[in-house]
Amino acid sequence: MSHARSDRPKTAALIVAAGRGVRAGGDVPKQYRPVLGRCALARSLALFAGHPEVDVVQPVIGEADGPLYAQLADPAPAVLAPVTGGATRQASVRAGLAALAAHAPDVVLIHDAARPFASDALVSRAIAAGRLGPAVPGVPVTDTIKAVDGAEKIESTVDRTRLRAVQTPQAFPFALIQDLHARAAAAGRDDFTDDAALAEWAGLPATVFAGEPGNIKLTTPEDFTSSEARLLAALADVRTGSGFDVHAFGDGDHVILGGHVIPHNRGLAGHSDADVVLHALTDAVLGAIGSGDIGFHFPPSDPKWKGASSDQFLAHAISLVKERGGLVAHLDATVICEAPKIGPHREAMRAAIARITGLPVERVSVKATTTEQLGFAGRREGIAALASATVRLPWGSP
Repeated sequence: MSHARSDRPKTAALIVAAGRGVRAGGDVPKQYRPVLGRCALARSLALFAGHPEVDVVQPVIGEADGPLYAQLADPAPAVLAPVTGGATRQASVRAGLAALAAHAPDVVLIHDAARPFASDALVSRAIAAGRLGPAVPGVPVTDTIKAVDGAEKIESTVDRTRLRAVQTPQAFPFALIQDLHARAAAAGRDDFTDDAALAEWAGLPATVFAGEPGNIKLTTPEDFTSSEARLLAALADVRTGSGFDVHAFGDGDHVILGGHVIPHNRGLAGHSDADVVLHALTDAVLGAIGSGDIGFHFPPSDPKWKGASSDQFLAHAISLVKERGGLVAHLDATVICEAPKIGPHREAMRAAIARITGLPVERVSVKATTTEQLGFAGRREGIAALASATVRLPWGSP
């Protein structure tokens, strides 16, 4: 979204996403690993791009991660093209700051992409604190802390009342943090693990403002498991919806089913592309959230939808679920026809639906049946589809 400036200082967010995250396991860097269907980097970008006080968002990604980044959903207008990071976190932040210089922000928030659960309120606190000087979010340490020697023998008990576990986003006046990074690079220092450490090194200790216990950093496989469990617990309102659609055969040499083109000796007649599978799935999702039907959102009387690709109908229904803070847990479709044969195309249809919806393909089911030559489908006059959708929403959603 585009954010009106009014008279407030201009704020930029720098999202550090160039690391490898090897401790998290998996086949991709941890910032691209899904957490309940949406990866940490996508969640972090959406948080800052959607905040009314953030003007621009600068992602910094790994040199080899361009294809992974390109697979994310289309970014909001506030998100700038990614820049390539360096071998260390410090080098990556420096690259991001250099890219942001052309946008002349007053304040910059530097955030680790692997902390995808920060809240809007935390971002607001960071911006307010960063306008006054270096500032970092922190939470009190609740465990008893022991100092040990090289043999793991306890030497002393540390006074935890003076300890804080520091998080991101860390906030700074832009010119100040840009200067600190330049000075550190000139001094050959490239070993600082966070940006507050640069301020300490320069004799400018940062202020700590209230962090959030839920603003965890995804580091280990257990972090992913516990985060998904926490997110699911918050989506306790489980709903189902059903959909049905039918289209008659007409002239043509192919049909489109589930977003997949299948050669056939006839086509399907309809105002759009007549994809009965995607139409039924769209109605199922809309039904689960009580949001009317496909005709309400995309009236056949409107010429703009003539010949339209039906993937945009299903994508719109999915977006409505996301706007309510929910997710689609499963989609199931049954195609009813004598021909064409669906079996050879089932996996391609599942993959297409997964692509349209952003669901893992294992959460998409496509089946087929005939009517034993009974009725319009049995007479090969058209194709029908039944669908169901399982949706999870935050408890208390309308």
